[in-house]
Amino acid sequence: MSLSAIDLSILLPAFAAGLLVTATHVPLGTQVLARGIVFIDLAIAQIAGCGVLLADRVGFEPEGIAVQAAALLAALGGALLLTWTERVWPDVQEAVIGVTFVLAATGSVLLLSSNVHGSEHLRDLLVGQILWVQPRWLAWTAAIYAALLALWFGLRDRLGRIGFYVVFALAVTISVQLVGVYLVFATLIVPPLATRRMARGRLAAAWAIGVAGYAVGLVISTAFDLPTGPAIVWALVALAGGWYALTPSALVQPSGARA
Repeated sequence: MSLSAIDLSILLPAFAAGLLVTATHVPLGTQVLARGIVFIDLAIAQIAGCGVLLADRVGFEPEGIAVQAAALLAALGGALLLTWTERVWPDVQEAVIGVTFVLAATGSVLLLSSNVHGSEHLRDLLVGQILWVQPRWLAWTAAIYAALLALWFGLRDRLGRIGFYVVFALAVTISVQLVGVYLVFATLIVPPLATRRMARGRLAAAWAIGVAGYAVGLVISTAFDLPTGPAIVWALVALAGGWYALTPSALVQPSGARA
């Protein structure tokens, strides 16, 4: 273990990205659990990734506005599709989400089949490159996330099904390019899952788990030279499991009152 290897100039922007993703995704993940559509984030994140890969295949600059627009349009299209399927086939919505994810995942493989760096691009899409996040990305990301959080907490009861999917698609489109598909899923689901028994303070506890997971994962990955995304996922799950097991009984709501 070499703590001297930890470079704050690299870790701080990565941690800031984790804070932004956690702030936005924890409340959305709580709603995802309540709706019983756990794998929707994987599907929409993968669809957004397909948009990025398609724009790259056409020849647009990797960090250009065209790629961002392609990712957003792909995610919004996927979100509206899943809105329609939830209304038409509510009893099999989770299965439809699974099929959508498989199509998007295999579509990514097909788009990269003739690219000599295809495996690297696919790995970056799934695992992410959080250690190399550019500080200049964080400012506009924070502004967009702040607007989404204001919209969510201010108008959540009026958004309806379509509004929820649109907000979700916008958030996931940005976050998947910051931290990758795996971390998007873990941040959305793991903290809300760990706090699902809580009668009060659930959102604050879920946020705390997310923040701690990113901090611990970043330090461990840097100190032991491990892949950062997977290390953060494992840290999130470990901390979440510990919290779930040790949740104070005073905070646990009666089983009959759980959502």
